[in-house]
Amino acid sequence: MKLNVLNMSGKSAGTIEVSDAIFGAEYKEALIHQVVVAQLANKRQGTHAALTRSEVRGGGAKIYRQKGTGRARHSSIVAPIYVGGGVVFAKKPRDFSQKINKNMKAAAFYSALSEKIRQNELTVLDNFSLAEAKTKLVAETVDNLGLKGSVIFVVSEYDEAALRATRNIPTVSLAESRQLSVYEIVSHKNVVITADAIKKIEEEAK
Repeated sequence: MKLNVLNMSGKSAGTIEVSDAIFGAEYKEALIHQVVVAQLANKRQGTHAALTRSEVRGGGAKIYRQKGTGRARHSSIVAPIYVGGGVVFAKKPRDFSQKINKNMKAAAFYSALSEKIRQNELTVLDNFSLAEAKTKLVAETVDNLGLKGSVIFVVSEYDEAALRATRNIPTVSLAESRQLSVYEIVSHKNVVITADAIKKIEEEAK
């Protein structure tokens, strides 16, 4: 498969030949969904915690006598109906992580990238290098490429200028090819990948 390559001005810079196994893979929506759910679950810390009534300090003495007050009968100030009392079915720390094997993760990754090509939502750049760390340069590149919606730039290696220039635009992200996740691919409308990043992805697939 051959893909057109553009420069940062949006003009043609030739073509690049890519692997059909990676960029021409079958679309597997169910597998992509499974991997994305697992990746989001694995980001959860699971450190939330609250106290049940048995764990709240105090509450040993009856708060007022059983009869004669005209109020409802109560025994403990740490009951769930009181402010500062225990929580019914209190949340406790837990592990949300899900296991996804290497082959499933790779298949979902290739499938997501291939679908971006089929939907004309993947753009190949000859390189993504900025003379200086200015957000304006990134904004101009997005406009030159005619992209609408969220954009993720995929590079072979992080560049300090690119990092600083992209982080001020809410709809633009930057990712290194070896750290690119399936979730990042499907959560962005447009994927802009450099020719060097494509080569790295193909090398790691071998």
